[in-house]
Amino acid sequence: MEVIIRETENDAAQLTADLIANALIEKPELVLGLATGRTMEGLYARLAQKHAESGLDFSKGTTFNLDEYIGLPPENPNSYRTYMNNHLFNKINIDLANTFLPNGTAPDLDKECAGYEAKIAEHGGIDLQLLGIGSTGHIGFNEPLSALGSRTRCKALTPGTIAQNSPLFDNPEDMPKRAITMGVGTILDSKRCIMLVTGAAKADIVAKAVEGPLTSMISASALQLHPRATVIVDEAAAAKLENRGYYDWIFQNEPEWAPYR
Repeated sequence: MEVIIRETENDAAQLTADLIANALIEKPELVLGLATGRTMEGLYARLAQKHAESGLDFSKGTTFNLDEYIGLPPENPNSYRTYMNNHLFNKINIDLANTFLPNGTAPDLDKECAGYEAKIAEHGGIDLQLLGIGSTGHIGFNEPLSALGSRTRCKALTPGTIAQNSPLFDNPEDMPKRAITMGVGTILDSKRCIMLVTGAAKADIVAKAVEGPLTSMISASALQLHPRATVIVDEAAAAKLENRGYYDWIFQNEPEWAPYR
């Protein structure tokens, strides 16, 4: 795992956008795993800007989102399909037919989950998986006690996750209590992972995920098992990391996976 600390939230988002853009330039047929949430909004704005200003080409790419609420149709304003269309897909030249999210209104949810896994495999797996981290330490909606080898499935959301996300609904009571999510094992199968985290509210959970023990109670800690995982944080989110001097030295002298400068 590589930990990169940038001064501000904007700096962290910019570096993440640059890495995704570089990966897309190197492989135009990139299969990109995507995340949602407030942290990602600035990142997606930067990717859309790169498309508009420098012609970053998404036309041959494919995307798979981590998750979707159960019970929300795609046109619902709180669905992750609507989120992705509004924040990214409608602002770039990607073919919407090549953008995949789980169907939270499928009549057979177990079949939908198995089919999502199969579709990822049909596309050769995910080349680069973008991640955030939730307040409970989850990646995707892999809440505490998610098996580290889990696959795409339905998952009940914790009260903490509901409290974190429900204010985004006009009526917080309308937030679904369950979601379809890629599993931890699905995420670990990706060829590269980048987790972007900003803000002081995430400092404790970032430290536990990066420097604490590997545990199903914090699914993000499973990234310690990934052979090519990069965690990008701002100063606020890095505040509780004990070994930041080492992380800074690595970034300045021996960056592991990309020519960042």
